[in-house]
Amino acid sequence: MLARMADPWSYRPATGTIPTEPGVYRFSDATGRVIYVGKAVNLRQRLTSYFADPALLHFRTRTMVRTAANVEWTVVRNELEALQLEYTWIKQHDPRFNVKYRDDKSYPWVAVTWSEEYPRVFVGRGAKRKGTRYFGPYAHAWAIRETLDPLLRAFPMRSCTNGVFRSAAASGRPCLLGYIGKCAAPCVGRIGPDEHRALAQDVCDFLAGRTNSLLRRLERQMQDAAQNLEFEKAAVLRDQLHALRQATDSNAIVLGDGTDADVIALAEDPLEVAVQIFHVRDGRVRGQRAWVADRTDDTDTDGLIETFLLQLYADVDGTEVPPEILVPTVPATAGLIAELLTESRGARVVIRTPRRGDKKTLMETVARNASEALALHKTKRASDLSTRNRALEEIQEALGLPTAPLRIECYDVSHLQGTEIVASMVVFEDGLARKGDYRRFIIRGIDGSNDVAAIHEVITRRFRRLLDEQGDGDEGPMLVDPTTGAARKFAYAPGLVVVDGGAPQVASAAQALYELGITDIPVIGLAKRLEEVWLPGEEFPLILPRTSEGLYLLQRVRDEAHRFAITHHRGRRSASMVESVLDAVPGLGEVRRKTLLKHFGSLKKLRAATPDELSAVPGIGPRLAAAIGEALAGPVPEAVNLTTGEVLDSGTIMGP
Repeated sequence: MLARMADPWSYRPATGTIPTEPGVYRFSDATGRVIYVGKAVNLRQRLTSYFADPALLHFRTRTMVRTAANVEWTVVRNELEALQLEYTWIKQHDPRFNVKYRDDKSYPWVAVTWSEEYPRVFVGRGAKRKGTRYFGPYAHAWAIRETLDPLLRAFPMRSCTNGVFRSAAASGRPCLLGYIGKCAAPCVGRIGPDEHRALAQDVCDFLAGRTNSLLRRLERQMQDAAQNLEFEKAAVLRDQLHALRQATDSNAIVLGDGTDADVIALAEDPLEVAVQIFHVRDGRVRGQRAWVADRTDDTDTDGLIETFLLQLYADVDGTEVPPEILVPTVPATAGLIAELLTESRGARVVIRTPRRGDKKTLMETVARNASEALALHKTKRASDLSTRNRALEEIQEALGLPTAPLRIECYDVSHLQGTEIVASMVVFEDGLARKGDYRRFIIRGIDGSNDVAAIHEVITRRFRRLLDEQGDGDEGPMLVDPTTGAARKFAYAPGLVVVDGGAPQVASAAQALYELGITDIPVIGLAKRLEEVWLPGEEFPLILPRTSEGLYLLQRVRDEAHRFAITHHRGRRSASMVESVLDAVPGLGEVRRKTLLKHFGSLKKLRAATPDELSAVPGIGPRLAAAIGEALAGPVPEAVNLTTGEVLDSGTIMGP
């Protein structure tokens, strides 16, 4: 059942009644349920922005304002109190329009049942229970068990279930773990409650990252036992020390200073955001976790990090908050959040961005994992058949198409300051990429960064080929070459053409089709800024819901075209750089340069070629080969932004 959509003006408070002090506000629907909670330094300024022209609001914000039927606020003394109250209300009301980071998957914990007389260690998942200490979460359960195996040889605490423990106690015989030395067998009285709790404390210390003190203590006890001629005890301690070191070595050392920190990175696109966190304790990665959330509004990276930090540390014990939190960018409220976490932890907490060294390198690793998590999430989502069908049906309904666009072609243009202009064509059939039908285009005869003209040229070339391959007469399209029997892939007409851009690019593509006499293929554009869908001849764009599977599919098609175009552009740019280097080699003309590139097949192989291999190319003698090798061994010419004079790296591409 759909919620009643209210007129925001029906409950808009008079501007003069809204205070200008800091505070927290909440929007409620007609049933009184809180649907959004926010904070503001100036309540009047913030709340009046919600009742501006609806066309200026983000789609999600506009939906929230129309779903609400009432707005209330509470004034506080400062921004810190506003942050605390916002955090409390979000936990209490769980508003549907606030960003919610959901686990991408279930992560295992190491749990120690500290409240029991004989604490038990085990690997588990799910909700936490009182009286139990938790460590992690970890990326893989098997990795935890590989660590616990040598750890229990060093500190043989109980790991069996309560049923096994009671059964062994009743029979007076320990289980198998007791016989192989991985349990001290408290079930049959081999060890008392205090001694067993000491073992459990050592396990907790290790899992918490306090390994150096454990190693030093065991070494000292082993030396003392040897000096007192207690060789059997020394041998036991030696074996424990070896097992502990083996467990320690299974955790990769990433920071040499024994840092305790949480390292957080984000991967974003206009519809979703993925967050990855590495829990580093005593300089080692002790846990890893990932979240994925829908982009509910146009919140920037600072705002996303702020909401994530509040949600991440909302329900954790103060002892689990590390003294250092590393983030890709420090939000404006970082000082306030640090104050809250400092109060919770009972010691100073710092939120900062690493600029150099090992911590920056680790941040890059975490960011790479976040990007992979987002890509995997999108792949899983795209592989679902019912989701793809729903996406195509939503596109058909939104655009008023007679049938679902089973074949979608998307075009993008890429260039560097108007040079080396290239275009890409990607094809999606039934919502999945059909990479065998991808095509690249080199755009010539266009001066400067004229994306509109480039789109016109590439659309003209592609659909002129369509007309040529379909043939004439009454026999219908010729989808197979009668000579070779190969499929004519350009002979397939798309159900929808998408161009990367707004109204000018769409108008140019539509004009190109009209000039070719093609009137039955719909054309749209997808603009990056607000993910607006532009139609030819329309003054205003079509705004699809952010939760629309149709918008999600169009975005994936557009992003794939952008990626394919940039890849092509980088290859051509690299080739032009090498050719410019070869221009300076005396005696090496255009014909020989092309022969070289054709002979080796790739720039990488050409650079790696030895003088003897270069001499084997027709027309290249030993002296010329040596000159070519010397030229290729030098630095590649730098690309410069002609507007700012800034030197661009090899991966910098200026596109539309």
